[in-house]
Amino acid sequence: MAKIISIHSFRGGTGKSNLTANLATITARAGYRVGIVDTDIQSPGIHVPFGLDETKIKYTLNDYLWGHCNLEAATYDVSSVFTTRQKTAWFNNNRGKIYLIPSSIKTNEISRILREGYDARLLNDGFRHLIKHLKLDYLFIDTHPGINEETLLSVIISDILIVILRPDKQDYQGTAVTIDVARKLEVPKMLLVVNKVLPSINQEQLLSSVQKSYNTKVAGILPVCEEMFQLASSDIFCLRFPEHTWTKTVNQIAKELKLSF
Repeated sequence: MAKIISIHSFRGGTGKSNLTANLATITARAGYRVGIVDTDIQSPGIHVPFGLDETKIKYTLNDYLWGHCNLEAATYDVSSVFTTRQKTAWFNNNRGKIYLIPSSIKTNEISRILREGYDARLLNDGFRHLIKHLKLDYLFIDTHPGINEETLLSVIISDILIVILRPDKQDYQGTAVTIDVARKLEVPKMLLVVNKVLPSINQEQLLSSVQKSYNTKVAGILPVCEEMFQLASSDIFCLRFPEHTWTKTVNQIAKELKLSF
């Protein structure tokens, strides 16, 4: 049975989409069939590190929500990220796959979503259908920051909710709200990831403090690194820098997802 994992943050700019892309890639590389849905419809972008050419995107999640197509038509196989960027020949014989459902980056379509909204319940219906149609092992949902209807519906159906935050007081307060809501919705499993941590910060103390404050396990602490800024979302970080501390930490988080079931 497929596992649904939502990646969420209370505020924007936490690195949520980047973490989602890398977690999904590491999971697929281990041989699993993985789907990613960009439900951050107001500010989409997870298609960028996968190199999905915007001119070749015929349908998006927006089209599905407006009844213009079924969800399969808005699904793109981006598994070529392995062979075209890392030249991993062994992956060609591996059953692992990555399927991406992007949201539209067209200004008029984003404006329409903001103006008219949509029936968020269609998301959950589409998720279930997609899992069955693509025979997925994992479905990663890149949520919109904050608390809104589509986020709540995604959280409700999730097996695991990963909440990502920065070591920042505003993030701390917002994360407390998110965790409180998730507990009321009875999410089976929650994990925290602290991102953009300066090297000068004592990670053991930070981990202990965050876990104690939220009574929730911290699955990983990700450092600020120059390579991430240089890459500028032009590639999947874990493929470009497989031996980097950041990548090793994301690998640990990916293992935690499997251990959680």
